[in-house]
Parts: sequence; C-alpha cells; structure tokens
Amino acid sequence: MDLLKQKVEADGVVIDEKILKVDGFLNHQIDARLMHDVGQTFYEQFKDEGITKILTIEASGIAPAIMAAMHFDVPCLFAKKAKPSTLKKGVYQAEIHSFTKNTTSTVVVSDEFLGENDRVLIIDDFLANGDASLGLNEIVKQAKATTVGIGIVVEKSFQPGRERLEEAGLTVSSLCKVASLSGNKVTFVGDEA
Repeated sequence: MDLLKQKVEADGVVIDEKILKVDGFLNHQIDARLMHDVGQTFYEQFKDEGITKILTIEASGIAPAIMAAMHFDVPCLFAKKAKPSTLKKGVYQAEIHSFTKNTTSTVVVSDEFLGENDRVLIIDDFLANGDASLGLNEIVKQAKATTVGIGIVVEKSFQPGRERLEEAGLTVSSLCKVASLSGNKVTFVGDEA
C-alpha cells in the first residue's frame, strides 16, 4: 500500500533496530483517511471469505479494525485487557505478550459476541513476534469459530511473527513490510540493497 509506505517513511521514527514509532498516524494520533484506505484494502483482500466479525486487541488495533469492519459491514470486536465489572457472563481469554511494551496481559472477549458460526478476520497494527495474533486466534478457537486470516498494517519482517503465524496454519496479509530498521532507517521488503 503506497500511501502507508509513504506515511511510514515521512512520519515513522526509528527508535532502535527493533522499534518503529508510528504514533503520529497509526496508534496514538489517527490518520482517519489512511485508516479508511487500510480498511478498504483489507476488504478487497478478504471480501470473498464470508467474514462475519473483525477481531482486534485494545487499543492500537481498533482504528484499522473498525475501518475494516465498516467496509465489510460487520461488527468489530476487540479483546479487552481487563475484564470489566459489567461483563457478567462467560468469556474467552488468552495470555498475550506485547513486544513493544514488554508486558503480558490476559485479554478477554465475551462469549456473547463470538460463536461457532463466526468467520473472523483478525486485524492488528503491528506484527513483530506474532503473540497478539496467536492469542486472538486462540480466543477464536475457544469460541469454535474460524479464523479466516490475519490483517496486519505494518509487519516487521525481520522478526519471527509471520513465520509463527504461518506455522500455525494462518493466512497473513500485511499492507507494509519492513525489512530492516538498521542505521536508523526504514527499509521496506523489496527495497533491500
């Protein structure tokens, strides 16, 4: 996705060789037009898969997920990092480690909103080690639903996330693939010297 790559090049900040900061347009301040286009792109890629739910994790995945849900005309569901007091019925849950924050959270989804007839597209802002997507896939399995695919906005291809997801039998679609953050510079897959 050219517009996304342009935003990463122009506004992304390389923190170190493993961390890319994109909070100016993706996960703190949101570029709504870009997220609209991200959602539309995921729709074009998965429109024939019978998607019934979009699933993400709070909070950074919500913007691209809600835009994808709008294009699919299906509900957007996000896993909460804490069980709210209003959630009185059953939940599906998984432990998810955040690469960026270096924390582990138990995330929950109400069993009211995810069931065995659902065909789920998991959306996330970043793919590093794949823990978030694998955890969300575990929640889908607990519901006896089907994960149709994983939609990633920015993939750090130099980390093992894609490999881990594909080893789990999951289809991964990444809109922007970063090959390296070496030398304080973003290098995209296909642009390596």
